[in-house]
Amino acid sequence: MFMKTVFPGKYIQGEGILDQLTHWVHLLGKNGLILASRTAREKVLAKCLNDLTANSICIEPFQGECCEKELSRLSRIISDKKVGVLVGMGGGKTIDTAKIAADRAGIPVIVVPTIASTDAPCSGCAILYTEEGVFHSVLYQKMNPQVVLVDTRVIAEAPIRFLISGMGDALATWFEARSCDRTQSMNECGGYSTMAGLNLAKLCYDTLLMYGASAKIAGEKHIVTPALNHIIEANILLSGIGFESSGLAAAHAIHNGLTALEETHSFYHGEKVAFGVLAGLQLADASPLESAAVFSFCEEIGLPTTLADIGLRDIDLNRLMKAAEKACAPGEAIHHEAGLITAENVLNAMIAADALGQARKKPGIERQ
Repeated sequence: MFMKTVFPGKYIQGEGILDQLTHWVHLLGKNGLILASRTAREKVLAKCLNDLTANSICIEPFQGECCEKELSRLSRIISDKKVGVLVGMGGGKTIDTAKIAADRAGIPVIVVPTIASTDAPCSGCAILYTEEGVFHSVLYQKMNPQVVLVDTRVIAEAPIRFLISGMGDALATWFEARSCDRTQSMNECGGYSTMAGLNLAKLCYDTLLMYGASAKIAGEKHIVTPALNHIIEANILLSGIGFESSGLAAAHAIHNGLTALEETHSFYHGEKVAFGVLAGLQLADASPLESAAVFSFCEEIGLPTTLADIGLRDIDLNRLMKAAEKACAPGEAIHHEAGLITAENVLNAMIAADALGQARKKPGIERQ
């Protein structure tokens, strides 16, 4: 038995940090290429295009899906342009595509998230999807990103739904870490959790409960406050280290299962993960007080608490069973939970979470 924790090479967060991008590109290599989402190109890079061009840094539009087709296209560009440093700028799928492509090409990757919607920026793994957006597999890179630049001004200007979704993704960190610790399951970097990993996962949850509501208000006003800074750090750094170094369990597996249902495709990763947390608590027989606290947090900041909230109102149970079966596929992290894990049990957990969420929405229901 051995413990293992991984970290990004450097994590730098603050207002105006994006100004350091050319410095880090040139420090790591030559011929920089930025893989950028549409929003990153229009809202962020348009302001510094002349500086990038003057420093021999090119921009390549991301095509929208982290899939093998996009990776093959990017691989050819990296080879043809002799790219020495790849930058992933945008949301989770843009970042994951850059991480995989850089790893396959054997070049450094710099991650510049423009939203705090997932814990992808700091991690050394990435989620691969089909061209249709259905979860396919998790790919592991040889190293975590060399540099993660988090410009809080850029993130504050993004639509609030992204920050809320990031809190949904981060919400899973502690509960999945705890499950892996209880069952002595391996983490996402091939070892067992260190005390650092577990404590960062717990700090992530505590930070969400303490600052989540205030950060949401700041995000709605597009202003940078201490609370927003804390939540950006929780969503990106604490959750990133916490999930990778302590492990995944039910919440992310249920998310993966839900991607099999087309109705959920318009909902963000963290939104589906949040419902996975609520269902996972039912599966793990969490105390009613703990379950109520998580429901209350989700309600307060606007995360899904019912199946209807993720596009599955009145869904046929046979179709929902397909999601449960996918969540229980061999190798899925749900098998890190204690006890007997079957598709029937997972289906029942989703139904129970949905019923609780519906009951709490009814007028006159006292919430804890």
